[in-house]
Amino acid sequence: MPLPSQAQGDPPAAIAPLKIGSKRFTESYILGEILTQTAATAGPARHLAGLGNTAIVFAALRAGSIDLYPDYTGTVAAELLKLPPTATLAQIQAALVPLGLGAAVPFGFQNTYAIAVRDQSATGGKGGKGGDGAQAAAAPDSLRTLSDLAHAPGLRLGLSHEFLGRADGWPTLASRYRLPQQPIGLDHGIAYEALAAGQIDAIDIYSTDAKIRAYRLRVLEDDRQVFPRYDAIVLYRLDVPQRHPAAWRAIAALEGRIDGERMIAMNAQAELDGASFAAVARRFLAGDGAAAGKSTGYAAGMAADNASDNAADKRAGLLGTLLGPDTWRLTRQHLALVVGAVGAAVVAGVPLGVVAARRRRLGQVVLAIAGMLQTIPSLALLAGLIPLLGRIGLWPALVALFLYALLPIVRNTCTGLQQVPAGLSDAGRALGLTARQRLRHVELPLALPVILAGIKTAVVISVGTATVAAFVGAGGYGERIATGLALNDDTLLLAGAIPSALLALLAQGLFEVIERWLLFRGQRSARSAQGAQK
Repeated sequence: MPLPSQAQGDPPAAIAPLKIGSKRFTESYILGEILTQTAATAGPARHLAGLGNTAIVFAALRAGSIDLYPDYTGTVAAELLKLPPTATLAQIQAALVPLGLGAAVPFGFQNTYAIAVRDQSATGGKGGKGGDGAQAAAAPDSLRTLSDLAHAPGLRLGLSHEFLGRADGWPTLASRYRLPQQPIGLDHGIAYEALAAGQIDAIDIYSTDAKIRAYRLRVLEDDRQVFPRYDAIVLYRLDVPQRHPAAWRAIAALEGRIDGERMIAMNAQAELDGASFAAVARRFLAGDGAAAGKSTGYAAGMAADNASDNAADKRAGLLGTLLGPDTWRLTRQHLALVVGAVGAAVVAGVPLGVVAARRRRLGQVVLAIAGMLQTIPSLALLAGLIPLLGRIGLWPALVALFLYALLPIVRNTCTGLQQVPAGLSDAGRALGLTARQRLRHVELPLALPVILAGIKTAVVISVGTATVAAFVGAGGYGERIATGLALNDDTLLLAGAIPSALLALLAQGLFEVIERWLLFRGQRSARSAQGAQK
């Protein structure tokens, strides 16, 4: 298929790297790494991995925060452009041009949605680990097509949140097949485990999922052909071929190089054998020339390479992952997010707390707004901030954490000032102190312990919430958690959660020390004053 025109001669290497994004599931991570390593052969390239769902990554592309990312024709047509799900690549390209975007480089495979149940004939008809026979009753072995689901109203469906909300997902599926079930939302990474344990009866899958075979699942036939084609492509900004001509030519050469079996094999390397996404991509690119068109031999070669390459990682276990080479970088990023956000919240929140304490009606409005901000889900807030700020990464994360940190600081400042005895303020007034002087020398010092308690709460909240910042490319311990969720890897999840919890405990301990020091200093000053009076 035709690609955008490219310059014949390459200009001097661009200072800014080509920024490549990916969504938060295994296949997208791998394709993002393949694109990044391919582009890196011709110039600087950076992978902003696991940015979130389709809406977040597409917003980042439109804002220019990333230059390209892998997506699927069905998703782009139905979810992003509101075209018929059967739209061709040419129609998708035409609809993207007014947005300054393009679609190109079909990789050579499609990854459609499907619904899968446990194949009880393959497992001897036994229920899950926690099953009590409900699995057999709700998902009989006779289920073969999606139409059969209409006759199993008691079936427990566990579907990914994106599939539940997509126009080409559950709403259309339920309508076309007249399905009576009420599904629950599950992260895609843990849905397989829940299905194997008998906690749910059916899940949504991608047709290239490596776990389909590993978990012995039966994929139900889409007998009414509801799901469109989801051919893997590259979605990119139209100026990329001009800004990075050599890198774009290298990426364009990937067209048709990955078939379905090869993609399944690469997914298996990451999900079942524990290979890193970068290692999977590296082996693909290293073996691609010799293995082009021979997916079965390629998969076997990758499996042999992976067994030795990941032995050291598996031996390292949790401790090795906790103290891995990325630990200092993630710690630095996490601390920067927390310190930056809470610092800004103190600068804004303390004055707002003063206003709230002195003007009760206005204070109620300020506290109500700060409280309302706390109720906005973090991912929804981040998704809304990306188009507003026109970028991903540090700034949306800082703004979100700043907004979440406001409430405890504003509320405690207001409360602390209201608890200052009126007699002390009157004494300051009698001494001729102005309102500003009374605030600075009398009221704020007396309210300081309560204010510090609010700041401590804000810090602890921010340490935990900052893990979500990884979903918009801001880094921190959330990178490990996001990857662990995508791979259903308990070790990676713990390697992200444990240091975050330790950091919160360390912050709380630090504030305890500061509060005791202030108390000790206040008591010593009181004793000195009493001694002077004697």
